[in-house]
Amino acid sequence: MGDPYILMLVALAVLAIADLVVGVSNDAVNFLNSAIGSKAIPIKTIMIIASLGVFLGAVTSSGMMEVARKGIFNPNMFMFEEIMYIFMAVMITDILLLDIFNSLGMPTSTTVSIVFELLGAAVAIALIKISASDTQTIADISSYINNKKAIEIISGIVVSVIVSFTVGAIVQYFSRLIYSFDFEKRPLYINALFGGFAITAITYFIIIKGLKGTPFYSNIKGIIEGNTMAIVAGSFVVWSLLSSVIIKVLKTNILVVIIAVGTFSLAMAFAGNDLVNFIGVPIAALNSYEAWQASGMAANEFSMGVLAKKVPSNVWLLLFAGAVMVITLWTSKKARAVIETGINLSRQGEGQEKFQPNNLSRVVVRLAMFTNQGINYLIPTKTQTYINSKFEKPVIKLPKDKVYELPAFDLVRAAVNLIMASILISLATSMKLPLSTTYVTFMVAMGTSLADRAWGRESAVYRVAGVFNVIGGWFLTAIVAFTAAGIVAYLISWHMAMIPVLLLVVVALVVKTSITYSKKAKEEKKQLFVERAELISINGVIEESSDHIAEVAERINKLYSSVVNDLANHDLIKLRKTDKHVTKLNDEIDNLKDGVFYFIKSLDDNSVQASRFYILILGYLQDVAQSISYISRATYKHVNNNHKNLKKGQLKDLKEIDNTLSTLLESIKKTFENRSFDNLAYIINAKRELLKDVSHSIEKQVERIRTDETSPKNTTLYFSILIETQDLVSGLVSLLETYEEFHVSTKSLV
Repeated sequence: MGDPYILMLVALAVLAIADLVVGVSNDAVNFLNSAIGSKAIPIKTIMIIASLGVFLGAVTSSGMMEVARKGIFNPNMFMFEEIMYIFMAVMITDILLLDIFNSLGMPTSTTVSIVFELLGAAVAIALIKISASDTQTIADISSYINNKKAIEIISGIVVSVIVSFTVGAIVQYFSRLIYSFDFEKRPLYINALFGGFAITAITYFIIIKGLKGTPFYSNIKGIIEGNTMAIVAGSFVVWSLLSSVIIKVLKTNILVVIIAVGTFSLAMAFAGNDLVNFIGVPIAALNSYEAWQASGMAANEFSMGVLAKKVPSNVWLLLFAGAVMVITLWTSKKARAVIETGINLSRQGEGQEKFQPNNLSRVVVRLAMFTNQGINYLIPTKTQTYINSKFEKPVIKLPKDKVYELPAFDLVRAAVNLIMASILISLATSMKLPLSTTYVTFMVAMGTSLADRAWGRESAVYRVAGVFNVIGGWFLTAIVAFTAAGIVAYLISWHMAMIPVLLLVVVALVVKTSITYSKKAKEEKKQLFVERAELISINGVIEESSDHIAEVAERINKLYSSVVNDLANHDLIKLRKTDKHVTKLNDEIDNLKDGVFYFIKSLDDNSVQASRFYILILGYLQDVAQSISYISRATYKHVNNNHKNLKKGQLKDLKEIDNTLSTLLESIKKTFENRSFDNLAYIINAKRELLKDVSHSIEKQVERIRTDETSPKNTTLYFSILIETQDLVSGLVSLLETYEEFHVSTKSLV
């Protein structure tokens, strides 16, 4: 009777390790964003500091394990068998959910996911029990579920989002007024007091958030409770004096120290608070199994009221979990993607935006602009000038041969992010309010970036859309977690054989998302968009434009051949797939055109004349991409509407054009890959011959219409393909002629 449950425990242990990996990949954003975004500390040092915090937090997290046992449902209402079903459903759902968010590069809350998974699975099992009972009704669900806790968590989501964003914005605004962007020239006493305030807040956070609820806290409980204000005041004085010594004697920027201490404290809080989200359920399952084994009762008759009691966690398990978290922190590529999302949305400068604007973000930005105009009418002009002077960014002068990558934001904002996140989480913990570290850290970062004028007219609509996407994902997490865990729990309760089936599904989906993510990462490396960190010479213009042309030629070649072949086979699925690739190519070329400003800014003094050439090349590439886009869309529409296929003669002509075009595009690709530009004249002449072939095919179709063509739709499609092919070839000829002219004019310089 115990064998299936032992296997379930083994499965839960494996799932716990997997959950630790996907969970840390998502939650690393909480404590790494500020340090990495500000470039205050070398990346390896940041990782060492965070690793120490994670490890210490894991060891002190035993007090949080009670949540999985009795925080969401009333364990005495469930039998051992039912509890195991709930725990299996929760772990299966959690891994899938977090892995999907990681693959999308979106931060979400592991706390909310585990809570709503427990809630969803418990509700599903409770409803099954109620439906099998003659005396209970749906109204009795409250005896199974801790409704109050669920309501607290949902309200906590809304409150933490609003409060964190607002407080972060206000504190950052006044911090910038005090420090300005030229913070290195501030007087010693300002830096010392700021350091005293910041480190006091963070150390208090470590004690209250990191140690409260752990066995260690009982040793210092008598000292802390009742003396909080005295401890805080004393700490402020001590840390202010130490900050003065650090600044004056050690010649160290106190903001760097604050960022290091803050990163450690948030990493510790993450592990201490969120470890329960990953291993709390398996540990609760182990406790349940041990209690059931000792009872000698049947699995469906043993009540799990024992879970309501406080059970000490195994320190060795916590140490092992901490080790897994640290290893994941160093190795996870998906963690870096999630971190990039948070940094991208809060960065000070312009650049490539990850999110597209929507109507809601546009309305919010317009409303904010209107409100700002109204406020400016009320503030005196001199005051506005003074405030604006504090937000003026210094001009960084660099040697032209030096590669330099600016941080996403400066040390002041990074320090405020960490301080405010620490204070807000400390206050909520001391007030016993439910809180997600993800929500607090992310929304504080968004609030500080808004107050710091990082969201200008050029980027605000994209950043606001990104914030709405992330927040929407948080609420979606709760809904999906509840529903999916409930369904999985129902399937497991229906028959135990569903457990191995569902585990196989988990493995398959995780492997699939990993493969998809790897492919996506490789494709992004090949994307045409280039982030520039150094000045570009004429050689650089030639190299970059050649790479773009070779890449576009190769992709146009594949796409055109795919359209012709799929049209001949009337393959709607492949045509849809090709159309997606065509759209992607157009988007990448649009991104290149959006980056023209940065390209021209990056040109060295001797290469400015190359800007006109580069702009023309992008224009021709866009014309070519738009032509293949029209061909793909028209072909897909024709087949999707179930119109007749083209006649053999038409398909034969298209295939001949495709073969000739394919040969020439391959020649273009090799020419630009090998930088053998002396072949351009030959290719241009060959292109002109292809234009004659296309014109001849148009004439043949006109003749068909006058004799045996009976389908207007076929004629429309055929002419559309030929005319757009003509435009495509003309665009390539113009591109090559422009390149040949530029190559000849710069030959003496190259």
